[in-house]
Amino acid sequence: MTESTELESYRIEPLPSAAYYIPDFISPHEEKFLLEKITNVPDSRWTTLSHRKLQTYPTQLLKGTVLPTADALPTWLAVPCASRMKELGIWDNSPHLTANHCLVNCYEPGQGIMPHEDGDVYFPMVATVSLQDGIVLDIYRKELGPAGERVLAYRIYQEPRSLLITTENMYTDFLHGIQELKIDKDLSPSTISNWKNLSFETQQRILMQIGQNQQKRREQVVESGEQDMCVGAELPREKDRISLTFRDVKKVRNFAAFLRKS
Repeated sequence: MTESTELESYRIEPLPSAAYYIPDFISPHEEKFLLEKITNVPDSRWTTLSHRKLQTYPTQLLKGTVLPTADALPTWLAVPCASRMKELGIWDNSPHLTANHCLVNCYEPGQGIMPHEDGDVYFPMVATVSLQDGIVLDIYRKELGPAGERVLAYRIYQEPRSLLITTENMYTDFLHGIQELKIDKDLSPSTISNWKNLSFETQQRILMQIGQNQQKRREQVVESGEQDMCVGAELPREKDRISLTFRDVKKVRNFAAFLRKS
């Protein structure tokens, strides 16, 4: 990846190399356009899993490892998302110099996904655009704790219309997942790794709620005599959160062209 000065300004500093977070990567108008394209499809376009549903573009991987077409992403995904990513230089070292695959995931409030890694099927980079609602992405170390538990390393809050890029060690050495919650809790400058990258509006929303919680806590302390403590903010997941996950699949086989020649 060519690290442009513009992209470097969005690096998530507390995290290992490398993760970048860009709030307002797309505009509200562009978000509305994308949501219309995603939702105005036949039910058969969706693949329904136990805890989410998804669409795949341009098509599903063959045996989970090969993209069986050289077709480009549809125009409504290529512009503005994929083209804007390319301008940042994030695909400059990938095999196809651009994203050639996109998963459209839809999570209802309360749904999530177990900690996992994307693996070596893809060039080691994932670029995710979030739509419609915010959510916390949990980052776990691959090594288990002493009791065999997953060890939470970082938390990233993904706002609507934002772009999150993970690559290098952040791609290869960690797992990521989304807890099955209807409310993301304990949100504060000390618990959100990308706090400095968040929009001013989200920061103010969280800080205002923390202030209100602290006032309530002080009142409880006066009444009960318990020790004071800081209470983080809580942000409800009020709408379906849709993510556009862009990647470059390493192996591409143009089977349509092969059949035409045979």
